[in-house]
Amino acid sequence: MGLKEWIIPQDRVFYDLLERQAQHAVEAVAAYRHMLSNWEQQENERQKVAQIEDRADRISHETFEHLNRTFITPIDREDIARLVRNLDDVVDAIDDAANSIAMYHLAEVTPEMDQFAGILELQVKEVAAMIGSMRKPARMKTELPGRIVEIHRLENEADVLFNRAVSELFRGTDPLHIMKHKEVYTFLEAATDRCEDLADIMQDILRKHG
Repeated sequence: MGLKEWIIPQDRVFYDLLERQAQHAVEAVAAYRHMLSNWEQQENERQKVAQIEDRADRISHETFEHLNRTFITPIDREDIARLVRNLDDVVDAIDDAANSIAMYHLAEVTPEMDQFAGILELQVKEVAAMIGSMRKPARMKTELPGRIVEIHRLENEADVLFNRAVSELFRGTDPLHIMKHKEVYTFLEAATDRCEDLADIMQDILRKHG
């Protein structure tokens, strides 16, 4: 323990909470992918995603309650709050996509749904690794730049995929088909955006503490 930590105790529980929430994002993407591969069991699989989303919500509430009663935090409390909100938003967006798939009884998995899942899986693993590096500034300084670049690269890939998917949808003539699938793609693309926001927040934290 350094002299600063000895003189000014810092509540390290926030690292535990953030790591748990990041892991829920990883689990949510995995559950969504499982839903795609078990298409005939959409409702059962959707409930699994919803359960993960509920656990992530509880961690968010716990983190904010802890922020409200903690005077000194290991990093700026505003940055903790931003990380919590965006991690929660990632899981919410995945849950929304799963809900839409089940609610609309979509007939089949599209290649775009699967491709979004692949991008998100890579992104959330990078996010979880970034969060896990926060306990050790030296590790954070070494690892974060490359992970941030990769998350941005994946988000750009998701943007291209979204534009192509929507363009292909509007080649069709069934307005309900267009509306239902566009909603799913929009939620998935939003999840990739929130991962990019998390990378930007971690970049800010690195500037302050790296």
